[in-house]
Amino acid sequence: VKKRRSFSGAGGRREREKDRERDRERERRAERSERLRDHTKAFLCFPTYLNHSCGRERERHRRLRRMERSLGSKRVVGLRQGLAVGCKPTCLPRSGARKVTVTSTVRRVTSMQALPNNGKGKGKGNKKVATSKAVMDTTTDVDFSDEKIEKTKRQMMQELETPPAGFSGLMGKALVLKKEDYPTVAEINAAIPAHCKVLDTTKSMLYFAMSTGICLVSGLLANAFIPKTLAFLPVWIAYAIFNGTCGFGFWLQGHECGHFAFSKNLALQDACGYFSHTLCLTPYFSWQRSHAVHHSRVNHMWEGESHVPKVTGDEYGQAMRAFREKVGVWAHGIWSATVVSLGFVLYLLFGASGGPEYGLTNHFWPRVPFKTKLFPKKWHVKVVASGLGVIGVIGMLAYWAKCTSFWTVAAVYGGPYLVLNAWLGIVTLLHHTDTDVPHLEGEEWNYVRGAFLTIDRPYDKLAWGFVDWVQHHIGSTHVLHHLNPRVPHYHAQEATEAIKKAFPDLYLYDPTPIPKAIWRIVSNCISVKKVNRDDLGEVWVYDDPSMNAQASEGGEYLEKSRWRSA
Repeated sequence: VKKRRSFSGAGGRREREKDRERDRERERRAERSERLRDHTKAFLCFPTYLNHSCGRERERHRRLRRMERSLGSKRVVGLRQGLAVGCKPTCLPRSGARKVTVTSTVRRVTSMQALPNNGKGKGKGNKKVATSKAVMDTTTDVDFSDEKIEKTKRQMMQELETPPAGFSGLMGKALVLKKEDYPTVAEINAAIPAHCKVLDTTKSMLYFAMSTGICLVSGLLANAFIPKTLAFLPVWIAYAIFNGTCGFGFWLQGHECGHFAFSKNLALQDACGYFSHTLCLTPYFSWQRSHAVHHSRVNHMWEGESHVPKVTGDEYGQAMRAFREKVGVWAHGIWSATVVSLGFVLYLLFGASGGPEYGLTNHFWPRVPFKTKLFPKKWHVKVVASGLGVIGVIGMLAYWAKCTSFWTVAAVYGGPYLVLNAWLGIVTLLHHTDTDVPHLEGEEWNYVRGAFLTIDRPYDKLAWGFVDWVQHHIGSTHVLHHLNPRVPHYHAQEATEAIKKAFPDLYLYDPTPIPKAIWRIVSNCISVKKVNRDDLGEVWVYDDPSMNAQASEGGEYLEKSRWRSA
């Protein structure tokens, strides 16, 4: 065992200083060695190092494939080779331009050529004559930018034949996107600022109190000051629209809780969610489970949950087309809008508009005679508890009606409840349905692609932005909500801007005014058919609403159109 030296006095201090200096020198040498190893590795593996430093290796290959499609494979070969030997691309965000340039250089190569003596010269051996030649290394600048890619997409949209149900305000943007165009979940999460994923319980409770207070105060004022007579029916209708619109914001607080985007305190989160949804006659835990399935299979043709389209040729699709032909477009559109407005109750009771994978379901009773696949056995207790809470609220409403009158309850609570249900049906429909937004199945579907097929709408234009504010921006930030549902609503706008900046070619925003978009969807989106096109792949698109089911399966229109059934 080496004996530790002991120093004292001035000589000891000098020795200690020397020891410390030697330690620092060893650390400096270790740092220099580590830097040298890093630089050596970077030099030997420069392309890999470059790609990792930019963080865009996957993106580079994807963009190269797009360039091959637009410019031809021969012009991109040099680009691939240039990147392989280490030409340096400019690392910009996905939305910026990237240009790869390899400078043309002239190399003068000198070689010594041996000339035979042929026995005639007096020199010893052979003469070496120096000759030189110029070798030109030429490469071409290739514009490898998002502007070029966007131009190609615009050209594809312009060349796209009108879909059977027509164009929406997206102008076919969702139809020209393929599976390989979409990023990974990790790339999406990296694009969202880290602080946008942080939950603030205090802020969530303040928003919860705000939504609760608006609905409670407006209800108490209406009950106290608006006479319950037929002459004041327009006033009661205005109250129902206001309170129901704000009530949807109150319901959305429970929606935040169901996504674990309210608080890290799970008990507080479930208590607030149960309170919010139960007062709105929504079974909290049952909806939490079915809504999670909706998010996990959004835009899936068979396994999706909520607003899954019907197939052309089935009983419902055929009946609705026959009804449209008989009563006209206007009557059919009004009927469809009414069904959508009341559809949330039908969804809770019978699974209306749910996916065919789950069959007849009920959010209050998860057992026979209803299908049980949507609610596994471990959820049964929570489903029943949610249903009992709703039954309790209905009992309190009945007692209130007994103490006052049926019309009092209908005016103060019933009117806003109908408006809230209408918002639930319409908002969900607008997020996931339009004439040129496809549905997918099989290998064409994945989580990211389904989430990016969600549509944001201009709710900030309704009532000077009041609707978007009081409903916590759920309509204008819904794409972000499906990409990462745990981002709280008070960070959703900032996160949406980050998504738009990172993935401008994938983000869907339809600027069509909300009333016009609703009418287009309810009058044209009846049923879907499967098409298989070389340029788009195999997708389900909405069929022509003016045709009956028989013509959709092989009529004159499809013989002249590229949108043929697969």
